[in-house]
Amino acid sequence: MLVLLAGIFVVHIATVIMLFVSTIANVWMVGTSNFGTASWGLWLLCNKTCQQMTVSSSDEASLKAAQAFMILSIIFSVIALVMFIVQLFTLEKGKRFYITGAIMLVCWMCILIGVSIYTARFTGKMFQVTRPHHGYCFILAWICFCFSFIISILYLVLRKK
Repeated sequence: MLVLLAGIFVVHIATVIMLFVSTIANVWMVGTSNFGTASWGLWLLCNKTCQQMTVSSSDEASLKAAQAFMILSIIFSVIALVMFIVQLFTLEKGKRFYITGAIMLVCWMCILIGVSIYTARFTGKMFQVTRPHHGYCFILAWICFCFSFIISILYLVLRKK
């Protein structure tokens, strides 16, 4: 049981780190422009230098929503990690980690909403690039989506023995 708890803890920490990286870095989409390789994410558009992403007024709300949901996912993931540690030392034997699992499910939903909004609204058609493809931050976000769901289910069924 101790090995299972340690494994879940390590995967949870890895998920938090990957969420930070995928939200902060600006390599959600990559393509070739007239100036070389261009990449963009939630915050900046980078060619040779990085600049604030400018989007049309109809897409601005979608970008803000994607940014907000990714930040919320980080917050909920960190709160769930803290709650896991608190519950680990305060719960009696045989109790389950319901609060931690519920918070991770909220984190999972925030990742789903944030990445889905970005996928629907901000693909390669947005900027003048050729051969756009998803970058490593986009892939990390979907990996975090899977990890957070698995972790949340494990927390909900896990008993402290």
